[in-house]
Amino acid sequence: MPFLPYLAAVAYLVSAVLGVRAVAGGEGRLPPVATALAVVAVVLHATDHLLVWPRAHGADLHFFSALSLVGLGMAALSTALARLRNLDALGVIIYPLAAVMLLLYHHFGHGRELELDWRLLLHAWLALLAYATLAIAALLAILLWLQERALRRRRFGPWLRALPPLTQTETLLFDTLGVGFALLSATLLTGALFVHDLFSQHLWHKTVLSVLSWIVFGVLLVGRWRYGWRGAKAVRLTLLAMALLLLAFFGSKFVQELVLAQA
Repeated sequence: MPFLPYLAAVAYLVSAVLGVRAVAGGEGRLPPVATALAVVAVVLHATDHLLVWPRAHGADLHFFSALSLVGLGMAALSTALARLRNLDALGVIIYPLAAVMLLLYHHFGHGRELELDWRLLLHAWLALLAYATLAIAALLAILLWLQERALRRRRFGPWLRALPPLTQTETLLFDTLGVGFALLSATLLTGALFVHDLFSQHLWHKTVLSVLSWIVFGVLLVGRWRYGWRGAKAVRLTLLAMALLLLAFFGSKFVQELVLAQA
């Protein structure tokens, strides 16, 4: 159904606009209708992918499709965090991103199917979940940096007042990093077990960058546990590790599928 992506995008954007109005008005929380629209958007987003796969005779995991699926995961996670951790402001940032990713997939995606057995599909789904979770952590790191900067300058606008207290944001950041690190570890493990010739011509750079990202995330979590790392150091290491992960997956897919394919 070609209209599904547009319905989902409209639901995402209306939810974000209602969130902006609520935050600007000092309410801090999304109104119930905004949360309901976000849930509808996530369901429609997922349905659009599910309807395409039977026609493609398999899961479409090419560049724009993978980008859209990560956006779907981020939107679903941010909606859950809004209810569970009082972090409604996160959706205001993520919902427009998810809408753009879905529309890019609708207009430029739909590549040929990938012949993957259940083991490689498991590896791919773990990777997408890891990217979505760690992308949320990267956004939380940026929000944490903004909160600390505002605290030093004693300038708190309505956007920062809509966030939980700084200590709660920091706790949520490391909780999210822990889950994302576990998913990334599972991704690398299944890749080592199920992907043949992991260091082949098209995979070696992806593998090296992913392992480097895993090491940085691991060092950060150990530093937090052992030495109480926090603040600017946590933000820098989170963003560095996420940049490596983006280069590993989307950077390599962009070059292989969009640049080299058109050369």
